[in-house]
Amino acid sequence: MKLTLKVWRQASANKKGSFSTYQLDDVSEHMSFLEMLDVLNEQLIAKKEMPISFDHDCREGICGACSMVINGQPHGPMGGTTTCQLHMRHFKNGDTIVIEPFRAKAFPVVRDLVVDRSAFDRIIQVGGFVSVNTGQAQDANAIPVEKDVASQAFDAATCIGCGACVAACPNASAMLFTSAKVSHLGILPQGKVESTRRVQAMVKQMDEEGFGNCSNVTACEAECPKGISVENIARMNRAYIGSVLGSETSVS
Repeated sequence: MKLTLKVWRQASANKKGSFSTYQLDDVSEHMSFLEMLDVLNEQLIAKKEMPISFDHDCREGICGACSMVINGQPHGPMGGTTTCQLHMRHFKNGDTIVIEPFRAKAFPVVRDLVVDRSAFDRIIQVGGFVSVNTGQAQDANAIPVEKDVASQAFDAATCIGCGACVAACPNASAMLFTSAKVSHLGILPQGKVESTRRVQAMVKQMDEEGFGNCSNVTACEAECPKGISVENIARMNRAYIGSVLGSETSVS
C-alpha cells in the first residue's frame, strides 16, 4: 500500500510549524498506525533527517499518550479506538493522510505531534483523589455499594485522560474529562465526604488552565475512545451549582 503523509512539523513551542509531505511505499495493512510512523522515522533517520516526534507508551489503548489528529479526527476514523489501536487496513492504497497534534490553548505543542497535557495533571492534583485514610485493605463487601452506583463510577473511571474530548470540542473544553474524574470519585461512598470541595476545586482549576466552555456540541462523547458519556457533565454541573448555593446536592 502506498500512502502520502502530510505531517505537522514544529521544532518547539516557540517555533512556527508547518506541514511536511512524505511518501511511504509497501505499507502493510497489518501495521498499526504507530508502527507505520515508526517505519517513516526509520527512513528519515537513514536519510540523516530529524524523525517525527510523537507520544506513545503502552500501545494497548490504556495510557492515552498516543494523542494525534488524523484526517481531522482525534485518534482517527475508528470509533472507540485510540491511535495505537488504529490499523492501516482502515485506509486505502493511494490515500493521503493528514496528521497533526491536538489543537488547544491549554495543550501547547512541545514538538511535532507532541503536546503538553500537564493541565490535566493539575486538575487532578487539586481534587482527583480521595483523602480518607483506609488503613489495611478492607474486604470487598465492607462498604456495600449498589450495582448501579458501582457501574456508573466504573464507566466514568474508564477515562484515560488522552485529551480527545478537548481536541474534538470547538471550544477546546475539558468538561468531559473533568466531569468523569468528579463522577468516578464522587459517586462512591468513600468520595462523597469531600465531594463539595472536589467539584469546586477541579472546575476552578479547569477554568484557570484556559480550557473553553461547554456548549453541548457532544463531539467529545463521539470522539472519546472510551465512550465517556456527557451525562457526567450534567452530573458535575448539578454538583457544582449545589455546592456553590450551599445545598446538599452531591454527585449522584
